[in-house]
Amino acid sequence: MAQTRHRGRWTLEDRFASAWHYLPVEVPSGASGIRVELEYERAGAVLDLGCIGPGGFRGWSGGARRSFVITADAATPGYLAGELEAGTWLVIVGLHQLSPDGTGYQLSAEVTSRHDGVRPDPVPGPPPPLAHRPPRRELPASSGRRWLAGDLHIHTMHSDGALSVPGVARLVAERGLDFAAITDHNTVSHHAELPAAAARYGITLLPGQEVTTAAGHAGVLGDVGWIDFRRPADDWLTAAEQRGGLMSINHPFGGHVSWTIPMIRRPPLLEVWHWSWLDLRWTVPFAWWLAWDPGAIPVGGSDWHRPGDDAQPGSPTTWVECAGDGPQDVLDGLRAGRTAISASQGGPVLLRREGELIAVGADGMVLAGPTGPVARARGELAAFSGAPGCHRLLDGKGATLALTP
Repeated sequence: MAQTRHRGRWTLEDRFASAWHYLPVEVPSGASGIRVELEYERAGAVLDLGCIGPGGFRGWSGGARRSFVITADAATPGYLAGELEAGTWLVIVGLHQLSPDGTGYQLSAEVTSRHDGVRPDPVPGPPPPLAHRPPRRELPASSGRRWLAGDLHIHTMHSDGALSVPGVARLVAERGLDFAAITDHNTVSHHAELPAAAARYGITLLPGQEVTTAAGHAGVLGDVGWIDFRRPADDWLTAAEQRGGLMSINHPFGGHVSWTIPMIRRPPLLEVWHWSWLDLRWTVPFAWWLAWDPGAIPVGGSDWHRPGDDAQPGSPTTWVECAGDGPQDVLDGLRAGRTAISASQGGPVLLRREGELIAVGADGMVLAGPTGPVARARGELAAFSGAPGCHRLLDGKGATLALTP
């Protein structure tokens, strides 16, 4: 067993120099496990935690955990199991928030051999299968396609969420959704669990990562591997494109986590509808959308983390018109801009079909176009001329309950 200890004090000057600092740990040949623990003065401070091995990224837990374990066949959620490469490992400490007087810390790393190995804490087993799930909602679709209901922004215990991947999959199915993107912060350790959980609960799970920095968050969708959050945002977009994925700007006007990062190019997706749209009468989301990129494809996400959150999975619901029900089918529909967003899976929906605007379950609601109200919906299914631009369904108080680009 080999131990490494670091201690010191991070200052605001350290944060000015870089948001991320690196503490070396030497791992000898034949090591079977590593355990790292970080302690620091909590008053006015938040430190993030992650790890890079000689072969690259090995995990991130941000401020959600103070310790992690990595072995050949298991790891703390947020970290990648696998053989421990010999050489210098770097523990990443993110200086997310520091006390004005500085923040004292100490970090210990324990590297073990095969006869005295460490193990990560056990994770809960999968919850039981659903006895009954709500019927799928069928909406008018173009020939050969169907509208799938989903949520493009959900977290698990692989970052700062409360439930396991199977637990989230069960909840998503219970909510009547067809798909969900699991977008844990700055890690891809959850990706390996998605196929089995999706099959167990009869839904589609998209691999995702919420690339997370103090200046803004972005959702990268698709099986594209790890996106290095330490790089400029334009590099995130390039990496996503080159690997066949899609990138979204997440909660662009979401309080202290609003998007403030300059970019040369614009990602294809924009999370126009997020739980931080607290009053659906506000037009802030549309103002931001028009100012950032009127051609961006609008999507929605609940940003769900744990039971008791105000926004449950599917609040809002992103609808994608797809040729099939696999992850690639959802990505293809998103890429083509075949999207609509509603406040919930069972509420009013506005969508486009073969040149028409179709309002479903919106009797008495007002159809509004880019310049204001244009018509009233009558009946369970109302069809309108498919004029260009974003259209919305408004209730009697002017709140948006559904939209389509």
